[in-house]
Amino acid sequence: MSYDDHNPSGAAPVRARENEPHDDAQLELSLGPVEPSTTEWQTSQSSSLPPLRPYAAVPDDLRVPWGWQEVALFVILGLIAAGVVTRGLAEVAVRFFGANSNEMFGTAITTSKSVVVLVSQAILDAGAILFLYVMLLMRTSQPFWRTIGWREMRPGEGHIRHSALQFLAGGAVLALVVTFVGGFFNSKETLPIEDLLQARVSVLMFSVLGILVAPLVEETIFRGFLYPVIARRVGIALGIAITGTMFGLMHAAQLWGGWGQIALLILVGVVLTWVRARTGTVAASYFVHLGYNGLQLVGYVIFVISGGHR
Repeated sequence: MSYDDHNPSGAAPVRARENEPHDDAQLELSLGPVEPSTTEWQTSQSSSLPPLRPYAAVPDDLRVPWGWQEVALFVILGLIAAGVVTRGLAEVAVRFFGANSNEMFGTAITTSKSVVVLVSQAILDAGAILFLYVMLLMRTSQPFWRTIGWREMRPGEGHIRHSALQFLAGGAVLALVVTFVGGFFNSKETLPIEDLLQARVSVLMFSVLGILVAPLVEETIFRGFLYPVIARRVGIALGIAITGTMFGLMHAAQLWGGWGQIALLILVGVVLTWVRARTGTVAASYFVHLGYNGLQLVGYVIFVISGGHR
């Protein structure tokens, strides 16, 4: 049976033969565009179509039961939900909690508005995971987390539980490097994220989301959901670059005006995606992400408590 990349749920993924050796090194960054291979060509739909050419075998961690249609639906629903949820919570804050309407719907960031923004983000994160869960529930009977990319590392590379501390340490080192290099970039006097974190309650909420929620949700979305589809189409190396760039640009609104910081965050996204591609599991990039966010947020909280935050 042939495999349709635009509707991968329509055919079973290609399975490598159990008794055939394979060289994982050949599936590293040098691998070009990858598509499922096939040995039988179907011509029942149109005899005028030219025969399909065979493709390279797909690495196991890129064999997923979704494709571009699901990605497009996810993006469209996410954009709609972002506007509806944020606006809805702002209305609730004004009508039931006495928030000032001008402040809530104005351009300036106040404490009440920052709380609404952060709560909205938490709801959107939960909605994203729910969408992915329902999508996979309709397509496979396999466990959700393993199907979305949370699996053991490739054979010969150890186990996640044995390497978690190493990945956490790597994320912390990455945070130190980014912080050091970021000090050399000039940016606007005040970035949007600094306006968002004017109040200590906002800093506390942002820290909780940044450590407990963001690494889990963002790794599941970018490295679990998006990366396999992109890499399967354009190749692993370009897939890493594109996914990392998308990750950095998603945070651009928080750093608008700090172009050097945005570039560094794109680099962070590329590193996280490379870790995912190298190990074959989202769990590895999650621990790197957790170490990165954890060190940066702990440092920022200490800065606020010590009185350095205006």
